Amino acid sequence: LQTVTNNLTETQTQISTGKRVGSASDNAAVWAISKTMESDISGFEAISDSLALGEATVAVASAGAEQVVEKLTEIKELLVSAQSENVDHDKIQNDITKKTEQVASIISAAQFNGANLLAADVDGNGATSVGVLASLDRVGATGTPAATEISIDTVDFETDVDLASNLTTVSDAASAATALGEIEAFLTTAIDGAAALGADSSRLKDQGGFVNKLSNAMKQGISALTDTNMEEASARLKALQTQQQLAVQTLSIANNAPSAVMQLFR
Repeated sequence: LQTVTNNLTETQTQISTGKRVGSASDNAAVWAISKTMESDISGFEAISDSLALGEATVAVASAGAEQVVEKLTEIKELLVSAQSENVDHDKIQNDITKKTEQVASIISAAQFNGANLLAADVDGNGATSVGVLASLDRVGATGTPAATEISIDTVDFETDVDLASNLTTVSDAASAATALGEIEAFLTTAIDGAAALGADSSRLKDQGGFVNKLSNAMKQGISALTDTNMEEASARLKALQTQQQLAVQTLSIANNAPSAVMQLFR
């Protein structure tokens, strides 16, 4: 009866907590593995936050780069129109100046949380790239985990797309032709930079998806190791309750037997 009662208590605890291995005393090896995996999952959740921050930083820079490409395209259209002799080159240059200022403004404003991937100096401290925490690699069951990063380099539009200093002023058809060649080079640089940021954004997004899937897989692994099989536990509970009732009845019969024997001597 005592054995059945102990087993019944254990089964009820497993059902109420949902854990087959809830403490080290239940199964020391499985408990140790599950706790190690749980700590890694916590690390991966922090990595997911880091990747989300990196994605946002790159997304802002990418949006800025695409806007720069659009403004450079508009400047190119103005320069094409300036190839004619019978146009007002001063007004065209005025429009180009405004758009040049807008490009510089976009480059300066394309920052997120203090990081600007369109600037020469990403963070104001001389950095030319942003490191994004991307993974937590553990060698062996008891190995020390090592963090790995994805490095996102600046495309440096601040230097390479400096229209104010490097674009010829339009005053006639000849200067417009010179400026057209220059803007074409700037446009190529801006398109290449925007494409690079798009590739970086895709890489961070893919890594974020992988980390989420990895965390889910680890959670399922922990569940398989430690969680209670409710159907099995419920069936065992009913069986133990029946055994307990039978054991009580058996003990009751055994306790009454001596009294029956004594009655025979009377």
